[in-house]
Amino acid sequence: MSLRAKFGWVFGLVVAAMLAVASPSQAAPLKVGYSDWPGWVAWQVAIEKGWFKEEGVDVDFEWFDYVASFDAFTAGNIDAVAITNGDALVLGGTGTKSTMIMLTDYSNGNDMIVAKPGINSLADLKGQKIGIEIGFVEHLLLLNGLEKAGMKESDVTMVNTATNNTPQVLASGDVAAIGAWQPSSGMAMKLTPGAKPIYTSAEEPGLIYDVIAVNPTSLAANREDWVKFVKVWNRVVAYINDPATQPDALKIMSARVGLTPEQYKPFLGGTRLLTLEEGEEVLKKGDGFSSLYGSSQIADDFNVANDVYAEKQDVDSYIDPTITTDALK
Repeated sequence: MSLRAKFGWVFGLVVAAMLAVASPSQAAPLKVGYSDWPGWVAWQVAIEKGWFKEEGVDVDFEWFDYVASFDAFTAGNIDAVAITNGDALVLGGTGTKSTMIMLTDYSNGNDMIVAKPGINSLADLKGQKIGIEIGFVEHLLLLNGLEKAGMKESDVTMVNTATNNTPQVLASGDVAAIGAWQPSSGMAMKLTPGAKPIYTSAEEPGLIYDVIAVNPTSLAANREDWVKFVKVWNRVVAYINDPATQPDALKIMSARVGLTPEQYKPFLGGTRLLTLEEGEEVLKKGDGFSSLYGSSQIADDFNVANDVYAEKQDVDSYIDPTITTDALK
């Protein structure tokens, strides 16, 4: 942990203690970090509609760039973070354990390999350079696609590139393709006319699950509140998916990220929001991408193979399906 992060964590504990002394009868709100991904921007609907208050739980959402939310969670400044299942393991492998209590969605096309004009398939990338953030989910997506195409990682040259820089890197002509998620993937296609996706997460449902991961101490101390928190999710999904209310949902979500509803609507198609009932099915133990356990085991293998962290982890210890189950009672 960096000195800055350590200072923030200690400072947060001191402030929390002072507030507890000042108002012992009032529990602190649950603090949740979220960022620019449709399955997480969806929470904005519940925030603006006041649904958490109706459910009887006090929640403060804090907006971050994705990686910055990791830092806040590691520092103890937030109780939970919206994160991919693979990245939850990365945090744990580097010292910050969490518990995944629910699924918000799985990526259904918004994560993609985008190629310059003239490249029409992954096979066309043999011997070519690909700008991708090594060790992140797009790297895993690429490896999955290469395997399906009968190729190996060594058949391409990966250029380590921060995801938010991939649009500019593709436009520069230095690489033949990039790996990115929305909105970076969409921006890459705008900056490079004729660029198009040649492999996406829609071709491997469950490769990338998006979850709410909670600090285990907060979960133990505030379990009933976390159940109430999760209960709100089905209202969010229904409001976004209902043709009668979707326009208002799009207005709310697009405003959060500075786009118009028309610009934001295509992102919904690349994100498969999961109801709690659907999430409960994914939270059943199983192998492969249809189960959060199986998907996370594959992510753990990937992380170790790519030296993201040194040793395989106990994937089961990161998942608590009972919060979602109790929210459905």
